[in-house]
Amino acid sequence: MLTGCQDRRATQNWWRIAGVVAVAGALALSGCSSKNDTSAGPSTSTTAAKAQKVDEIAAGVPDDIKKSGKLVVGVNIPYAPNEFKDASGKIVGFDVDLMNAIASTLGLTADYREADFAKIIPSIQQGTFNVGMSSFTDTKERQDSVDFVDYFSAGILWAQRPGSPIDPSNACGKKVAVQATTAEETNELPKKSKACTDAGKPAIEILKFDGQDAATNAVVLGQADAMSADSPVTAYAIKQSNGRLEAAGEISEAAPYGWPVAKGSPLAASLQKALQHLIDTGDYKTIASNWGVEAGMVTKPVINGATS
Repeated sequence: MLTGCQDRRATQNWWRIAGVVAVAGALALSGCSSKNDTSAGPSTSTTAAKAQKVDEIAAGVPDDIKKSGKLVVGVNIPYAPNEFKDASGKIVGFDVDLMNAIASTLGLTADYREADFAKIIPSIQQGTFNVGMSSFTDTKERQDSVDFVDYFSAGILWAQRPGSPIDPSNACGKKVAVQATTAEETNELPKKSKACTDAGKPAIEILKFDGQDAATNAVVLGQADAMSADSPVTAYAIKQSNGRLEAAGEISEAAPYGWPVAKGSPLAASLQKALQHLIDTGDYKTIASNWGVEAGMVTKPVINGATS
């Protein structure tokens, strides 16, 4: 299986879309909303959890981080709904709300530093960043360089119009919208289409779009029967559609998102305990639900949980 969320190219990226744009604006394109219809615009304001410092958990934070009062977080954007900028330029998203709550639990303030994705793990190794937050897929290969605290499960998820059901495992003869150069376009759909033709059935008509917004909009407008994308992207598109989209089938090819930290750092255990605390209090679910990504929630965070 290909892995490497946020590597931005389909040859390595199963879970993060190359050149992704905020899908929240998708339904405002191509005549899908009128001047009086503002409901399709991006939702970047949430009621974030108000986490409080937990002394027992905060006590385990490495001394240098504890003394600074900051958790320095390397981030690469955009990737709605996990991390992107709102109209004012503020970094927002599911990951951001969750990391803010984690930092508060540890008695710290999250300090976000933008960086090229490829530079985040090296910067963690060099001590420039304490942790990475860019929808990284935890992989065995990456564990040679850093440790991961797994906080979410992501995969591939399809969406359809209500009342027009489609089976992702048997979409022969259907039109499926996808962003060009993603793994869904280069791997998932060609494999499924070949299975159709091998069985003597019509091929899947793969509709390729330069941006995820256009792919999403094609389904809403009836130009495509369904769309396939990374599960957080699809879930957020569904949440923003005000009932014009719904999930088709279940999440497939799931793998864990993780926060990378320096190899052997006690910070990993601190992050794990803080996340378990937020799961136990319900704050984790609140944050995930605010962004429509609760399908990927985990119940017990682990360190280095990748199986491949």
